[in-house]
Amino acid sequence: MLRFFYTVLMYLIQPLVVLFMLGRSIKAPNYRKRLNERYGFYCGAVRPKADGVVIHAASVGEVIAATPLVKRIQALYPNLPITVTTVTPTGSDRVNAAFGNSVTHFYLPYDLPDAVNRFIAFVQPKVCIVIETEIWPNLIVQLKKQRIPFIIANARLSARSTQRYQKLKGALHHIFDDISLIAPQDDVSAQRYLSLGYDEQRLKLTGNIKYDLVLNDALMQQVTTLKQAWVEQRPVWIAASTHEGEEDLILESHRLLLHKYPDLLLILVPRHPERFNLVADLIKKHKLTYIRRSDKIVPNASTQVVLGDTMGELMLMYGISDIAFVGGSLVKHGGHNPLEPLAFKLPVISGKYTFNFPEVFTKLTQVQGALEINGNTKALTSAIEKFLDSPELRERYGNAGHEVLIENRGALQRLLDLLDPYFK
Repeated sequence: MLRFFYTVLMYLIQPLVVLFMLGRSIKAPNYRKRLNERYGFYCGAVRPKADGVVIHAASVGEVIAATPLVKRIQALYPNLPITVTTVTPTGSDRVNAAFGNSVTHFYLPYDLPDAVNRFIAFVQPKVCIVIETEIWPNLIVQLKKQRIPFIIANARLSARSTQRYQKLKGALHHIFDDISLIAPQDDVSAQRYLSLGYDEQRLKLTGNIKYDLVLNDALMQQVTTLKQAWVEQRPVWIAASTHEGEEDLILESHRLLLHKYPDLLLILVPRHPERFNLVADLIKKHKLTYIRRSDKIVPNASTQVVLGDTMGELMLMYGISDIAFVGGSLVKHGGHNPLEPLAFKLPVISGKYTFNFPEVFTKLTQVQGALEINGNTKALTSAIEKFLDSPELRERYGNAGHEVLIENRGALQRLLDLLDPYFK
């Protein structure tokens, strides 16, 4: 009964959804492109080979998490067709940057029975894998009717979502029965799924596949080349995956730091591409000299900020930095992945809002592998200053965080072992 009312509501709000997408497209034109795919229509699109795997990664963060999984599947099962779906244009751009033509990409349709059925009929997968957290009742039910397993990999369930689902626990029971496997990334999420009534026999804790981050030789060569061209002996800090409300604090902090460290370079990387121009205006407002990464210009001695306005280069930007601030944590967004800078043994600074990665940040703060600050300019300036003044402190924090990364590897292989029967 709940799914019936949910479906009716989904149909009723579609005019508002279309208006919302058109509104978003004013600043980000890609939102109005390929709208047909969001309703399961694929006019002119090349149909992927049948009996492949669908991997759904909602946006950029999930695509990054899924990348090593997709690469390993391609290596182990070279003849297995892979379709990667997203819901955002930035996620789509990231898929193209990471995989090119080696996978097929479509937007996952809205959770309407007819749209979902058209999608399934077009792709004809043998299994559907969702990365982290996506529970779409109609998609799950329609896949089950066609005997196609639905799996949640690297599963994460927030406290807020758990509270919301608890109110619907009885009605959700039938939906959860149709989920073939849930592989949580941490024990916190595992217990939350169990509290909602999911079958313990079909829940397999794997750990977080984001820990299985490996720096390849090609990337390290790029880092070396860029560092020689860009920074030489300049100290560099990066503020990555930032959100609205954070850039002002970061830029004011950088302006203050320049009084003591006049050659300090900030690399500022907003989370969402549609905000690149807005952040460029903020940099001008703070009267800082800057260049855009997309212009392919080498910063000179007078450059104070590099605006990271390209896709797929965040790891490269981390590689040439000395200190990393991980965004989404000074505002109530919940933080972003701190493991990427730790792969380079960078000391990590974050705000107090890190509820998207509770276990990771708990481990890091326990071993002093990350420094948590209050969300103000003074605290951020003090933290950057502390690390700039002490190479020993930078090394200690970087090494401690890197040890956490190393100690928790292995989740990817555990997940692949669970998925193997579904691929053969």
